[in-house]
Amino acid sequence: MGSTQQELLADRLNAEPAIFKGCSSSELGTLVGIAVVIWLPLSVLLAWSMGATTLGFGIAGMGVIATVVVCATAFQRIKRGRPDGYYQQWLRIRAQDLGLIRSPWVLRSGVWDIGRTRHAAIPPRD
Repeated sequence: MGSTQQELLADRLNAEPAIFKGCSSSELGTLVGIAVVIWLPLSVLLAWSMGATTLGFGIAGMGVIATVVVCATAFQRIKRGRPDGYYQQWLRIRAQDLGLIRSPWVLRSGVWDIGRTRHAAIPPRD
């Protein structure tokens, strides 16, 4: 019985499995982290201005949950029918277009040349 149980388990996975609405655990962790960084200060400041600071943590919790559900749904639509890592490559290409980062892919299209001229001198062989 132990050997059949091992046969059912996957030895390797090509991509992380989807956990919630097509997002992997690392994608969900990133969404939660970004949502907490945005919602926690805003909600605590809002609640503090109303005189109930602890209410801010409740508002932040609800905001984080709503943000994760909405963003996971958006990612699900973006990823539908696309290969693994599509949106990551798309984001890196857009960031390069904005001049934020340098993309590792060749994005130039057109005629390519080896860079030599017709009258280039050929060095003698020894």
